[in-house]
Amino acid sequence: MLILNAFRLRRQLGFAVTLLAGAFCVEAQDLEPRTYANAPVGLNFLVMGYGHTEGGVGVDSSLPLTDVNIEVHSTVAAYARTLDIAGKSAKFDVVLPYAWLSGTGKVSGDERDRVVDGFADPRVRFSVNLFGAPALTLDKFPSYQQDLIVGTVLEVTAPGGQYDADKLVNIGTNRWSIKPELGVSKRLGPVTLEMAGAVRFYTDNEEFFGGSVREQAVMYSLQGHLIYSFPFGIWAALDGTFYTGGETTINGEAKDDRLKNSRVGVTLALPVNRYNSVKLYASTGASGRTGSDFDTVGIAWQTRFGGGL
Repeated sequence: MLILNAFRLRRQLGFAVTLLAGAFCVEAQDLEPRTYANAPVGLNFLVMGYGHTEGGVGVDSSLPLTDVNIEVHSTVAAYARTLDIAGKSAKFDVVLPYAWLSGTGKVSGDERDRVVDGFADPRVRFSVNLFGAPALTLDKFPSYQQDLIVGTVLEVTAPGGQYDADKLVNIGTNRWSIKPELGVSKRLGPVTLEMAGAVRFYTDNEEFFGGSVREQAVMYSLQGHLIYSFPFGIWAALDGTFYTGGETTINGEAKDDRLKNSRVGVTLALPVNRYNSVKLYASTGASGRTGSDFDTVGIAWQTRFGGGL
């Protein structure tokens, strides 16, 4: 029985792991499977990751930029802890990305290039599962079997990244954003189906290029995941997202840049041992009205400790 419980714990921990390495993805375009998976309370997670993004990423369609190609190498450090909130499983995490950006393009018809590195905007997130995922200690967790989970997430992104108001392309955004999200996760044997809807609100960037004020409307997003669980805690996912809205206004002048984009991707999680796991991920633009023509690949290493592990 002890051996069986140890195998179940490793398998369920493998199911529960949600790596944070996608933090540098463009806002509202993240593809993060297993956000609502349960995990034992009191666990701590440390994540180090690397991602590579290339294409029309991070370019504001309201800017006088054409023929743009940008390449971003990003690293991420993240910490997360699972919590017990009134008997419900919850999680707090903080993500700090650093990026190296190089790009070329035309500004009002003139060739320009840009090379810069620095911190991207940090992110803090709090999630709680409202139904179907009780807060369980490590010794009780092996008997848990997921059915239907309903949860919610509140994410805050702070203007802590590199930003130069004299440049059109930057790593940081020089503004706050807040994203509440509601999601469901349903397990059907080895298959788990997830769906989550979110809205993102933005504060104004009052130090936009040329001394302008840039406003952005609310962005709406919907993402889904088809996850298959293999033995020994390995899982793979097909991911997709659709997002719309986000029109911008510069100095009170509305721009015709409403987003209506979709992306698809894949994720593979590989447990190394009881304490460590690796995640590989990739995504690409499927369709888009503006700003979705980029590809992303990445890898992350996660280690977990505490909570009686």
